Amino acid sequence: MTTRSQEAATDVAALLRARNPLLWIVTREEARVERHLFQAAAKAGYGPLTWDCGQGTCDGLTGREMPEFGGPDLGEVLSVIRARSQGQNQRNVWVMRDLTPWLAGPIGIVNVRRLRNLARTLPGTPRGCAQAIIVISPSGEVPAELAGHATVIDWPLPDREEIAEMLRTSVPEELADQMTDQLRDAAVDAAVGLSGEEAQNCFARSLVQIKGIDPALIAREKKRVIARERVLEWYDPLPGGLDAVGGLDLLKKWLVQRRTAYSAEARAYGLPAPKGMLLLGPPGTGKSLTAKAVATAWEEPLLKVDLGALRSKFVGESEANLRRALRTIEAVGRCVVWLDEIEKSLAGATDGAADGGVSQDVLGTILTWMQERRGEAFVIATANDVSKLPPELLRKGRFDEVWWVDLPNTLERVEVLKASLRQFGRAEAKIDCNEVSTKCDGYTGAEIAALVPDALFSAFADGEREVTTEDLVAAARDVTPLSKTMEKRITDLRNWAKGRARPATSDKAISDQRRSDRRELDI
Repeated sequence: MTTRSQEAATDVAALLRARNPLLWIVTREEARVERHLFQAAAKAGYGPLTWDCGQGTCDGLTGREMPEFGGPDLGEVLSVIRARSQGQNQRNVWVMRDLTPWLAGPIGIVNVRRLRNLARTLPGTPRGCAQAIIVISPSGEVPAELAGHATVIDWPLPDREEIAEMLRTSVPEELADQMTDQLRDAAVDAAVGLSGEEAQNCFARSLVQIKGIDPALIAREKKRVIARERVLEWYDPLPGGLDAVGGLDLLKKWLVQRRTAYSAEARAYGLPAPKGMLLLGPPGTGKSLTAKAVATAWEEPLLKVDLGALRSKFVGESEANLRRALRTIEAVGRCVVWLDEIEKSLAGATDGAADGGVSQDVLGTILTWMQERRGEAFVIATANDVSKLPPELLRKGRFDEVWWVDLPNTLERVEVLKASLRQFGRAEAKIDCNEVSTKCDGYTGAEIAALVPDALFSAFADGEREVTTEDLVAAARDVTPLSKTMEKRITDLRNWAKGRARPATSDKAISDQRRSDRRELDI
């Protein structure tokens, strides 16, 4: 199977054969990417040379220093490239490692001009002395003067096939014979999303610590690495999974069905991988809790994208941070991606915020990724105010389903209360949940769940006794529910959701609620 890096190398070889003079490779993995670039150069009929400000020019295959082709000074090397393009009967690709700092400041003006001149003349030089320049940089910000000449390529992180090969070469033969296929797959799954060097470091650390491969140890290291990137947040599993979310029977049933699409049988049947869902509703109705519960129930990592935290004061860096986060998500593979309160992060795209078009660029990047992505990431976006959502986001095809999450009914309030009691170790407490639910009409799930710790504080202060129904009812009396403070806004949301979003609670649950509220007569 062809890996993503091999596909990128094939593209590079094609660009070199097409005589593209300047390729700009965006990556922080010099060693891994250079191996693929050297193979691409050989396939296109070029001899690879490298340059950096420490060693100067070196042979790309042997690493031997070649001072006759230019030393650490960039201007000298660019002059050599020009000379070789005009008379030497040898084709070369020059892989430049430390170029970007030489293009900044006053001295950068001269170097940018030299590069631009080369980019204009290299495509027309004879084929026998063709020269090309490949820049390796962690940033995709190409100087404006070179933007029309440079072809920018975002080099992908290693995929499962590459990670599996790294694992095979990292594990000694005597230990490799003891590894089962299941353990190998688990280790590869745990390392997907890391760079090649990071994955190899994780394997090495596991081998040193336990003299074997531990997927859990690799996953913990992966969590630390992703946290270090500061473009994604890794959330720990929510105990209880979907059982920790009260109510929402239709939504839960739909999620159970969608999980089956990840099985081998589903792929053989031709089912596509689920894309995700958008949860709309008032604050505190369990939208964020559902995102955490899905990751637990599906046994997949939960990655939160904080679009606000990706913003930067530097031009273009906000979009670059988002693209880096999306590339990491694609590399991780199967996971749950959480976009919380997305309408606040994208408000500038619809409100005309004076942010230089950053919000619109971010929206465009997200929409394109959601439409074109090939990975198995399941996106869960939550929103409280649908009026601030860009219409493009609600178009069919971005999400599998748009759900309306309303205030909990009587039965759901009971389930939320029971889930909160389990969370605080009071599942066996003698509580009349139906009575408490009746007193909480119009309360959000978050407001009902918060009654349990409030009642525990009261019970503890009153002689450390066990919590009672009266404690919960008393705590409920002190709450001013959101349905009163935001009554008009919630009504407007309900009116919008009719016919536009799928209700997360079934009509049966609502009819059951009505039956439970109705007096039964002996007639």
